[in-house]
Amino acid sequence: MPDFVDEAALYIRAGNGGHGCASVHREKFKPLGGPDGANGGRGGDVVLEVDAQSATLLDYKRRPHRAAQNGTPGQGGHRAGANGQELVLYVPDGTVVTHADGEVIADLVGHGTRLVLARGGRGGLGNAALSSKKRKAPGFALKGEEGEALDVRLEMKTIADVGLVGFPSAGKSSLIAAMSAARPKIADYPFTTLVPNLGVVEAGAVQYVVADVPGLIPGASDGKGLGLEFLRHIERCSTLLHVLDCATYESDRDPLSDLEALEAEVAAYGERTGLDLSDRPRLVVLNKVDVPDARELAEMVTPTLVERGYRVLEASAASREGLRELSYALGEQVAAARASAPAPESTRVVLRPKVIGDTPFEVASLGDNVFRVRGDKPTRWVSQTDFSNDEAVGYLAERLNRLGIEEELAKLGAAEGAEVYIGPEDNSVVFDWDPSSNAEAVPSGPRGTDARLG
Repeated sequence: MPDFVDEAALYIRAGNGGHGCASVHREKFKPLGGPDGANGGRGGDVVLEVDAQSATLLDYKRRPHRAAQNGTPGQGGHRAGANGQELVLYVPDGTVVTHADGEVIADLVGHGTRLVLARGGRGGLGNAALSSKKRKAPGFALKGEEGEALDVRLEMKTIADVGLVGFPSAGKSSLIAAMSAARPKIADYPFTTLVPNLGVVEAGAVQYVVADVPGLIPGASDGKGLGLEFLRHIERCSTLLHVLDCATYESDRDPLSDLEALEAEVAAYGERTGLDLSDRPRLVVLNKVDVPDARELAEMVTPTLVERGYRVLEASAASREGLRELSYALGEQVAAARASAPAPESTRVVLRPKVIGDTPFEVASLGDNVFRVRGDKPTRWVSQTDFSNDEAVGYLAERLNRLGIEEELAKLGAAEGAEVYIGPEDNSVVFDWDPSSNAEAVPSGPRGTDARLG
């Protein structure tokens, strides 16, 4: 398996909350000392954090399933359960996090940037927290909530100022090696570069990062060669440098046709992704001018390129000719791009309180005396209930009644024996509604049972 991976699917699960404890304090001469069952611990969150030492998503390609620690159950004697430890997953700078359907969750840029991707479940309340004047010694506790689980995709987009674009064997790797301390693989065959390489270049007071991506060929934006997989690494570059080979051995190629093909592929990739790259400044470097025939060809095509609006430079990584001029020209473009960029704004915390009077649930009629209750509170309460405990079931019924579900069912014309579904669509708890009872529903749990709520 290669050491560089810039895409990975990740299946994460936050920790489950610990169950609450149902316990009664007992000691000599105090047989009924009151409830002392404590709450369960909260499950750990799953957090993504940008780390400067991380340069690939290989670890997540190898181990795509990750889970945070569960909270521990509460105990008697008011001993609360421990919270689960959060799971921190380190990712490279410039990682884009999306849902499986492509919806963007976050674009993580900047060392130390954190994103809570999945929140741990809350711990269940112990019977000490559930006690009241009406229920002085509850014989039940609430179960802990399950942690959030989701499938996401991670996509790394290299953070660089200048992107080198060119055909295979155009000399991009040689240029970046000559201009910086980077040491990419260099050979005389196509597609030597299989992964993006980064190099830091200093031009006077300006320091910038150059990205060398695998060579493009016609049709790269449609999946040919390696260009489609790595064109994403030039998305964040403020300047593009077209590296044109003036010493190619292929008779059907020349710098002008190469440039047209490269521009066509960059434009096609922009149309495909919805990203407009046409406004990025472009420079052209005519490479390998240490070869006599290449120098003649460079002198021949330079006027045409200048007429098309390009700033043209000549260079040779072998003889180091023109490298100083090239580094300073790129430095000028990078400095101009940085100066024109808007000042970064501090992150604002946006609070969106719920509308006063907003209904915390929704009851929908499915026909044939069947109803579904949707809402965070009813769903959470059902998941926290131990249906093997009649007192816990009665407590759930009281909560649902106080929330107004019974009244809403009556408004919608629910008749005795109506099936009421509460919970996730694929794992709902089914209740048989009994409007004549104090507790308005009878859970059928596993279908066919008749444990009455209340």
